[in-house]
Amino acid sequence: MIRVLLADDQLLVRAGFRALLDAQPDIEVAGEAADGAEAVRLVRELRPDTVLMDIRMPLLDGLAATRAITGDPELTDVKVVMLTTFELDEYVFEAIRSGASGFLVKDTEPEELLRAVRAVTGGDALLSPGVTRRLIAEFAARSKEPAAAAGLSRLTEREREVMALVGIGLSNEEIARRLVVSPLTAKTHVSRAMVKLGARDRAQLVVLAYESGLVRPGWLG
Repeated sequence: MIRVLLADDQLLVRAGFRALLDAQPDIEVAGEAADGAEAVRLVRELRPDTVLMDIRMPLLDGLAATRAITGDPELTDVKVVMLTTFELDEYVFEAIRSGASGFLVKDTEPEELLRAVRAVTGGDALLSPGVTRRLIAEFAARSKEPAAAAGLSRLTEREREVMALVGIGLSNEEIARRLVVSPLTAKTHVSRAMVKLGARDRAQLVVLAYESGLVRPGWLG
């Protein structure tokens, strides 16, 4: 059973998500929070698998709450998905940098929300390739000149290649087709790169790809 915590200051939003999630045989809502501070407290108390976290909340916003959760060594198994009003919300890149496993637009289709919860809980990052390409490119273009990450030297040539493809928003299946390997092989390379670089999940691997200069804005091929 996948246990989800809902963190949003709008009661109607939480009620809608609860109705959808609780109707699934493999998902249950473990609790609800109306602000970021309450979200952090409930995560520590309830230990849900995944948190659906609104970015804009009172007392403690979603970004600060996410950093508190992902920075706690005792909560490493808890995944956070940020909820945004617009696809290119100005805070989304910072959310990924803060440790979120991905993001969803609030008016996303119900099927997509359910797929997202299951994917993130299963260890995948929720990064839609199309949205990721636009989003990461836009914010990476505004960031400072990247400094080479020392950790990249620990990667094999193929792992660096795969990491770059992750950085431009390709899925494992797309990477497999690009490199003419199996999806399982592509996934293995991604996993090894994450371990070597200490990335919490695929989303952080994307950020590292840009921050290290391995990928630059505009490399969306």
